[in-house]
Amino acid sequence: MCTHRPTCPTAVSPDREAAHTIASHPEQGWSLLCNSVLVFEDTGELLPDGQIIAPHRPLATV
Repeated sequence: MCTHRPTCPTAVSPDREAAHTIASHPEQGWSLLCNSVLVFEDTGELLPDGQIIAPHRPLATV
């Protein structure tokens, strides 16, 4: 789906979040990347095959 040069990482790549944003809906808390990954504001992800990636925010230090 990506037509960028260089090509964006695929949905199964560890760096998949580096893909270009093609649709952003901050009022709803999500963005669609050009590799068809949905990224949520809590850092969770939904991959094109339906796999869910749990939020991976850094832990707060006190």
